[in-house]
Amino acid sequence: MGFRRCSMEGMGMNKNFWKGKRVFVTGHTGFKGSWLTLWLLKMGAEVCGYSLEPPFKPNLFELAQLKNCISHFNEDIRDLESLKRALNLFKPDIVFHMAAQSLVRISYKSPVETFDTNVMGTINLLESIRNTESVKVCVNITSDKCYENRETGTPFVEGDPMGGYDPYSCSKGCAELVTTAYRKSFLQDIGIATVRAGNVIGGGDWSEDRLIPDIIKSILNKKEIIIRNPDAIRPWQHVLEPLRGYLMLAEALWADNKVFSQGWNFGPENSDALPVHMITQKIIDLWGNHYSWKPDVNANPHEASYLRLNCSLAKIRLNWKPVFNIDKSLLYTVEWYKMYEKNENMYEYTLKQVEEYEKMPLLQH
Repeated sequence: MGFRRCSMEGMGMNKNFWKGKRVFVTGHTGFKGSWLTLWLLKMGAEVCGYSLEPPFKPNLFELAQLKNCISHFNEDIRDLESLKRALNLFKPDIVFHMAAQSLVRISYKSPVETFDTNVMGTINLLESIRNTESVKVCVNITSDKCYENRETGTPFVEGDPMGGYDPYSCSKGCAELVTTAYRKSFLQDIGIATVRAGNVIGGGDWSEDRLIPDIIKSILNKKEIIIRNPDAIRPWQHVLEPLRGYLMLAEALWADNKVFSQGWNFGPENSDALPVHMITQKIIDLWGNHYSWKPDVNANPHEASYLRLNCSLAKIRLNWKPVFNIDKSLLYTVEWYKMYEKNENMYEYTLKQVEEYEKMPLLQH
């Protein structure tokens, strides 16, 4: 079975809530940002994006032709004055902050840029929100890697210490602390929360040094699949799962900015935290051809070998739960890339996947 068995009550979003809402999304040209932008537009929101051009080609933002559907600032999150101007011009109700340098391996190569983007970029956004009266809610998307990871095997809860071995992980821990400081010092009158998701997968991710894109690019280019850290365990989930959590949280923050302004975990069930080699083989099997993989024997920078999230807080207080298991998540992902390989209309197919997800029995009231 591909669906979770859980209570249907409260599992869905209030899609009518988003109709006419003015939503500002930083990093909207990225993988998660593009899915979020498309979903917001589908629900009737007015969306303004603020981001650099997509760093990879192909990319979902261009494939889904989203630039023609939204207001769009092609600017850098590190430019405080530009960010202030954009927010004041658009006057958003709700802000989702996704702009980031989001790759661990690049953070080893470019630590200054990583900290500047992820820490000062967050400060710039919060400072801009501080000077924009229209904003009622801000959701800052950080990472499950924000925690101090001693690899004890215990899933992280929201109150665990922030940390980070590598520059990327540390920068996300810093972004969490910065958000808390601004919330307590300057932004008590708005709903502001941070969200931490596991390894997010889905169609349209072309990033470098990520497992699914690396596998897909190897398959499409008919090259040998080479995998780093095959025994590393990660919490895998389809991109629509945490995005639904972010949207539900924003609705909750709108209703009560005091109760829900904190950090939140959004991850899969523990049974879906699987080693890299198992995910790799599942994708190969789903694709249907006789591919094989081998481990990368080159020296690679340190990455945590064990990482899981405890999502009890979101389950109890937001009534959010994952509705896909890992097999369903991988099926949706592989089918998206197969449609891309066939030169299908990827805007229509991505929208189709969102619509199918919304109709899942466990999301119906």
